[in-house]
Amino acid sequence: MISNEKIKSIYLIAICGTGMASLAGLLQKSGYRVTGSDSNIYPPMSTLLESAGIDIKPGYRRENITDGIDKVVIGNAVSKDNEEVLAVLEKGIPYISFPEAIQKFYLQNRKSLVVAGTHGKTTTTAMLSWVLHSAERKPGFMVGGWMKNFDGNHAIPEGEFFVSEGDEYDTAFFDKGPKFLHYSPFASILTGVEFDHADIFRDLDHIKDSFRKFVNIIHPDGFLLTAFSDAHAKDVLTGGSCEVETYGFSSSADWVAEDYKFKNGEGYFTLSHKDSKIATFHLPMIGRHNVENAIAVAAMGIKLGLTAQEVQKGFATFEGIKRRQEIVGVKNGVTVIDDFAHHPTAVKLTLEAVREAYPGQRLWAVFEPRSATCRRKIFEDKLPQSFATADRVIIADLFAPGKIPPEDRLDPKRVVESINENGGNAFFIPEVGALVDKMAGECRPQDVFLIMSSGGFSGIHQKLLDRL
Repeated sequence: MISNEKIKSIYLIAICGTGMASLAGLLQKSGYRVTGSDSNIYPPMSTLLESAGIDIKPGYRRENITDGIDKVVIGNAVSKDNEEVLAVLEKGIPYISFPEAIQKFYLQNRKSLVVAGTHGKTTTTAMLSWVLHSAERKPGFMVGGWMKNFDGNHAIPEGEFFVSEGDEYDTAFFDKGPKFLHYSPFASILTGVEFDHADIFRDLDHIKDSFRKFVNIIHPDGFLLTAFSDAHAKDVLTGGSCEVETYGFSSSADWVAEDYKFKNGEGYFTLSHKDSKIATFHLPMIGRHNVENAIAVAAMGIKLGLTAQEVQKGFATFEGIKRRQEIVGVKNGVTVIDDFAHHPTAVKLTLEAVREAYPGQRLWAVFEPRSATCRRKIFEDKLPQSFATADRVIIADLFAPGKIPPEDRLDPKRVVESINENGGNAFFIPEVGALVDKMAGECRPQDVFLIMSSGGFSGIHQKLLDRL
């Protein structure tokens, strides 16, 4: 057992959330009896839980909360009037939030390494976890995506490090502060700060306040690595007491990637630290943005005592994450790629990466406005330019538009009109069936379809492959 409390049975409300599923797996492997419930049970998290032998109860029902439960973990997807939450309160069962559980069970007496930022958290966390693992440091980790190297997204720590994806989203109905404030960071990577999560943050300054609080709790003996190119990241550094170093492609950064090139599916770069050459690395991933993530991981690894050879071993064997520029199929010369991009910056960077990897081939960008932020008007003016790299663009209808007030909703037709007014070739096709008809009917060999959504997009990837 991790804790000296007499805890045997733990119940997770909203267990299928990415972080909650990771926690459930960690707790199960730690010897606890784990059960939970969710109203939205779907792969890959449901698959992970079922393969671990964890019982998932569909929906939220009062009768699920039995007297045999010793502790309840409440996810941020449920409110205080949830049936199971009310039963927990009535029975007086001790409860905590997801990030509090990570802190309680896995961060005590360890060096907590936290990857924070608006973009690139999942990839960078996964990469850092794998580099430390391949260097035999036996880290624990919690990643918000399915790591192909582990066929999962978590591991129990056996060494001194625990790596967390530091989410700025709120913690629970009883704690509206960001999750990452619970992770007691010894060291951190900050990939950048932009406006996101419009459902809980008022504006960019509100987001910055959260990141400032995070920077301020990094251990004084630890360090922070922050992206040099991100202007907003610089705004949140005041008040911290730890060492701060920058990373990026600029020669003014502390950790600099030079001589970048993309060749045979890999990115190559030479890393220097304050004008001192460290080594040349190569990474089996596409995109300059992933190389920038790798700079941060290499810098953190070296600062934690890894050799450049150990870092390169991790890079060379890193298999990536599902739903991050993942090739889901190639059929009749047509490549179908799945990606999680849902913010204008992520869309832009992902398209640029795919363009670099498939030069001379016709690139289709297919986008579902699904996240709480991109379904709103906030990015209506910024989204069109994000698709500039694509040869053809298809925008689907908003996912669950009824959850957004009509006056606040993104207008996909307006986004398409703006793309076409600026020389693009874009279409608004609200229904997935008609969308697949368009793609299958007009594609040709060597076409590349980059399909972007923060959800399942009605299984569009396989529907297209079936038609091809």
